[in-house]
Amino acid sequence: MKEFVMEDVDSESVSPSKSERKRQMTTLQKWGEVLVSLPKERLKKLSLPDKLYSAVEEAQRMTAHGGLRRQMQYIGRLMREIDAEPIVAQLENWQAHERQDNARFHRLEIWRDRLIAEDDALPAVLAVYPGIDVQPLRTLIRNARKEKSAGSAPKSSRALFKLLRAADEQPDAMDRDPIEAESTSGNRAAWGSTD
Repeated sequence: MKEFVMEDVDSESVSPSKSERKRQMTTLQKWGEVLVSLPKERLKKLSLPDKLYSAVEEAQRMTAHGGLRRQMQYIGRLMREIDAEPIVAQLENWQAHERQDNARFHRLEIWRDRLIAEDDALPAVLAVYPGIDVQPLRTLIRNARKEKSAGSAPKSSRALFKLLRAADEQPDAMDRDPIEAESTSGNRAAWGSTD
């Protein structure tokens, strides 16, 4: 009977399995979909190879589902032929900034809604945004409450959001969320916490 001896194979010399190659292809194709969804200004900032740039532009013009699917596969193949790491890194960077902007937008919406709904939210806002002008803030809160009770257009609510956004962009604004600000000012229950 023959004995089978396993040879010690260097892991670096082994090519990736078929499943791993397919996962890599799928990942690059998904990044290709992100490329296709970008506006032209952002696409130009990536300095893509001409062939890939043309393929992405072509995909952006397509409307037929089958043709678009084939074009996306083609873009994925082109991305496998180049060093896609710098492109993917830039796309991930942009996505991270978009997530931060969305989180900031939602935080400001929470502030605005709390100011309109609760009388005791104003001190927390003033603690986080010490440079905000109090008089226009109070006027907008009062007008937004009137508009809400009357069921009219939320003109003052929008203006209140803009005022908060401008205050948030100031260098003296603290980078805290409403719940955190309330916990430091000792009024955490006003934000619905059950600690």
